[in-house]
Amino acid sequence: MMGRRSAKIALKKGKADGNKAKLYGKLGKLIAQAARAGGPDPVTNMRLREVLHQAKLASLPNDIVTRNLEKATDKSAANFSEVVYECYGPGGTGYVIESLTDNTNRSASTVRAAVTKAGGKMADPGSVLFAFARQGVILVGGREDDILEAALEAGAQDVLPGEEDGEFKILTAPADFAAVCSRLAEAGIEVDGEDASLAYLPSAPVDVGAEAQAANEVLMERLLAVDDVDAVYTNCAGLA
Repeated sequence: MMGRRSAKIALKKGKADGNKAKLYGKLGKLIAQAARAGGPDPVTNMRLREVLHQAKLASLPNDIVTRNLEKATDKSAANFSEVVYECYGPGGTGYVIESLTDNTNRSASTVRAAVTKAGGKMADPGSVLFAFARQGVILVGGREDDILEAALEAGAQDVLPGEEDGEFKILTAPADFAAVCSRLAEAGIEVDGEDASLAYLPSAPVDVGAEAQAANEVLMERLLAVDDVDAVYTNCAGLA
């Protein structure tokens, strides 16, 4: 999951394949970034170990893993930076936009263009982010008792009903995310990498009228279409 918000909208628009491509692209860049910063050995590089675990959950093909590990030793390969942008959407909604980019000037320009064209406005750092919390989010199916026991034993903050029958949403602190994923797997509970990620969750949804709702859907679509954008989160009710 590149953020449940992103996956949810992409699937509604029939873009599941594109969403997976974004996820794979992001994971590849994270692998290269982590290996370049701390070395290619996951035994001694904790950050790389965490990213490779996430890649395994997402069934990232081995050739992508290998290719990006090799990039870490290639001095001519691009260096990536993690950037978070914030913007206001139609009707007073807020958006948090994650980007892993090798050109921050390009990313800022393309994100700003997408926001402006959709009737939004870029926000100062922190002015939107305060309304969101950084959390691990894991969507799983199975027996409720088994899920509760495994998740809470590993340090999960909460287990909530999901959107689908038999689905549960597990919330964790960022530091406990990997441990909870591992414990669920040990308990025989399948964790899909597309439905498990660190995300920005809104503290409260913002209700808007029908016209603003449609405009927010357009803004979400435009942001997801930006190559450098890896995930988008909003507090717009119905999209959050």
